[in-house]
Amino acid sequence: MKLQPILVATMVAFLASTGCSSPGRPSTDSDVLPPNQVINFNLLYSQNCAGCHGADGKGGAAIALANPVFLAIADDTAIRHTVADGVRTTAMPAFAQTAGGMLTDKQIDVLVNGIRSWANPEALNKVTPPRYSSQIPGDPQRGANAYRTYCSSCHGVDGGGGSKASSIVDGSYLALVSDQDLRTIVIAGRPELGSPDWRGDVPGHPMSGQDISDVVTWLSSHRPKFPGQPYPISANRAKGELR
Repeated sequence: MKLQPILVATMVAFLASTGCSSPGRPSTDSDVLPPNQVINFNLLYSQNCAGCHGADGKGGAAIALANPVFLAIADDTAIRHTVADGVRTTAMPAFAQTAGGMLTDKQIDVLVNGIRSWANPEALNKVTPPRYSSQIPGDPQRGANAYRTYCSSCHGVDGGGGSKASSIVDGSYLALVSDQDLRTIVIAGRPELGSPDWRGDVPGHPMSGQDISDVVTWLSSHRPKFPGQPYPISANRAKGELR
């Protein structure tokens, strides 16, 4: 049976418009971009960071990365190091391929630049916050006093929790955060959770760099040496296991 000329012309035009050279073959615009070639910040952030740090860096299980105080103390080098290499013994994984992660150096750069773009220096009203890291050694005895002054009204007299905030000497919590994490939180606060930065614990009396180092050392002194065994083994159970 012969096809009418107009029908043949219509079929040719249709195939040409769809770019289909053979049945079952996808068009070129349907190709999937390989994961290591994704360089869109919003996509990289949502897939790798938002689960802990919240959408748009507003905070979640971990500190808000869009916090202007955080961005004022953590420079590009600090943020890149944390994103690329992670923080050992904590919940922060390494994302760089060179450290066992899935992201290329270029993708790490995209994340760092995107996070830094949230910085808002004017939010600090020209006040200079304490340093991100410090070489000043802390003293746990002074830290206990500083804790009572600046922290106990929310976290309780002994750090075990109060009416406004939870325990910050809980062994499981301290096992998941580094001393740098603690220092960052003391300085930047967790405003998304109602926790003030270093200026707001005692109105008109911001914490000094020494106060912060001392409090972090005091908190660190509560970190268990062998975390992961919150409940003691009962005598009866121990006897049963020895039989």
